[in-house]
Amino acid sequence: MPTVLISVPNVSEGRDQAKLDRIAQAFAPVYWSSDADHNRAVFTLTGEPGSLHEQVLAGARVTLDEIDLTHHRGLHPRVGALDVAPIVYLREEDKGAATAEALVLADELGRLGIPVFLYGELAGGRTRAELRKPGGLQNFTPDFGPSTLHPTAGATLVTARPPLVAFNVEIDAPLATAKEIALRLRKDLDVRALGLQLSTVTQVSTNIEDHTRVTMAQVVAAVREHAMVTGAELVAPAPRAAHKDFPEDVPLRGPEPLEDHLSS
Repeated sequence: MPTVLISVPNVSEGRDQAKLDRIAQAFAPVYWSSDADHNRAVFTLTGEPGSLHEQVLAGARVTLDEIDLTHHRGLHPRVGALDVAPIVYLREEDKGAATAEALVLADELGRLGIPVFLYGELAGGRTRAELRKPGGLQNFTPDFGPSTLHPTAGATLVTARPPLVAFNVEIDAPLATAKEIALRLRKDLDVRALGLQLSTVTQVSTNIEDHTRVTMAQVVAAVREHAMVTGAELVAPAPRAAHKDFPEDVPLRGPEPLEDHLSS
């Protein structure tokens, strides 16, 4: 079976459709979505080792031209125009190939003038949250590229990792309740979670880092213990296993399972 790697670049633009269309054309993703409240777009790319990084770079160049972070406002934490660009592997035996691809990508992004900070297993477990907190980047030296932030594009975070499930649950409750639920999810399920107030809905935004241990259905069940769930959103394609036992009475927006995109 040939090795297929995935990249999920996140860019700090979710409102200007013309800019998004130009960026999407450059990335040539199998799927992408954007959100105006978060002011963010997430692209899913697939490719082979040795070539996937070129596809990411093509989108990075356009992102660099299109997005000025000094004028950015949005709910989602960020450090850059091309905020994160992970290389994702589906099989443990492909981890080495993903690591090599991520390091090549980081080096090439640095050559574009973007400081790159590694995170996750490529940086001894350093987290995105550590880098994104106010003043966080000042505590670290970029692993690739210039030593100072790009004036309009900031920095980019790069790693190699297994699939992550970006999953949002919408609730009929105030923001304070969403924040309390997010705190419980972080403690009880060990998922990253934030309570957010969007323009039309209250949201518990989560990242499930190990879908073999915690499914989307389990997150919904935990949220339901404290608030009425009105809907849910999957931001990017997730492995089929993450969909296991998802409740039929919760409307789920988003893409088909990741495996369907790889076979298409």
